[in-house]
Amino acid sequence: MSVDKPRIERLTRELLEAIGEDPERPGLKQTPARMAELYAEFFAGVGEDAAAPLERTISVSQGPAPDTLPSGAVLLRDIRFRSVCEHHLLPFAGHAHLAYLPGEQVVGLGALVKVVEVLAARPQVQERLGEQIADAIDQKLDTRGVLVVLDAVHGCVTMRGGRQSEASTLTIAARGAFTDPVARAELITLIGRPAGGAL
Repeated sequence: MSVDKPRIERLTRELLEAIGEDPERPGLKQTPARMAELYAEFFAGVGEDAAAPLERTISVSQGPAPDTLPSGAVLLRDIRFRSVCEHHLLPFAGHAHLAYLPGEQVVGLGALVKVVEVLAARPQVQERLGEQIADAIDQKLDTRGVLVVLDAVHGCVTMRGGRQSEASTLTIAARGAFTDPVARAELITLIGRPAGGAL
């Protein structure tokens, strides 16, 4: 589904008029076109299949150690993401941390990043975003467990209402083995370690 840019331009002009502004004044004349481009980028994930990047998997049995299944989790930390809260259409942004316990199949790390990007590029709430990422990975890959931790700062908290500029929101979505808090404790500890830190 493609974004209707001309319609966004018309609606942006109407919004500017509704707040008492003149959309023809020099500082605002290009704003409708800029908003159309912005919304096309921010909502590019609407209607896109978030699990599609996970189609290309690699069989562990055909790799360099065919008799060995991975014994531990694959953890990808600090994936930067940004999305738009569906309640006020204000942005929220932060980091996603993804882990899965591979079965027979593994996937390229870039595919995991793409899943986050697709699902974040639509009107969202953080709680649902984490669950959708976990579901996509769990349902598409041969996993024994999935963990998704999102840590984000929300415009609706930092810029309006109580204006808590330092507040961030942490959510956890878990599947399989990682629904047990004890099983995911090591990963939560690893997520909190400084990047490049010694184990």
